[in-house]
Amino acid sequence: MTGADRPEPLPQAVLFCCDHNAVRSPMAEGIMKRFYGTDCYIQSVGVTNDMEIDGFAIAVCREMGVELSRHRSRSFDDLVREGDDLSSYDLVLAFSPASHRRALDLTRFYHMTVEYWPILDPTGLGYGREEQLASYRKSRDMIVQRLTDRWGPPREGYA
Repeated sequence: MTGADRPEPLPQAVLFCCDHNAVRSPMAEGIMKRFYGTDCYIQSVGVTNDMEIDGFAIAVCREMGVELSRHRSRSFDDLVREGDDLSSYDLVLAFSPASHRRALDLTRFYHMTVEYWPILDPTGLGYGREEQLASYRKSRDMIVQRLTDRWGPPREGYA
C-alpha cells in the first residue's frame, strides 16, 4: 500500500509468469481480471508451455467465481511469436526463480518493473484429493493477498 494505506494505482499492463503457465500464473491472471476487470491489460506466460492448465487450479479458482478451464498455456516465446510486445507491459510478476530469471533476461533493454513474488508451487503437495486442494487453495490465497495488498479490494461490480 502507498501513503496512508491506500492501494497503488493499477498499471496499464501486467504479465504474470511461472514455470509452465499451468497453475500459478493462470490463477493470478484470472483472479486479477476478476478483481479489476478491464482497468488493466492482464496476461500470463510460462518459461515453457509443456503442460495444460491444471485441474486443481481450475477447481480452486472456480470456488471464487474465476473460470480457467479455457486457459491455453503459452510461453514467453509464444507471447512474442503471437505478436504481444513485451515492452508494452509495465509490470512483470514472476512466481518462480526460473521465470524471474527469464523475465529479467528478456526485459533487460525495456523500461519496466520485474518483481519476484514467491508464491507456493502446490503441485505434488499433499496426499489425496483434499490435501492437494488445500495446497492449491493456499497458493490461490497467497495470490489474492498479494493482489489486494498492492491494488486494494476488488473493484465495484467485479468481485
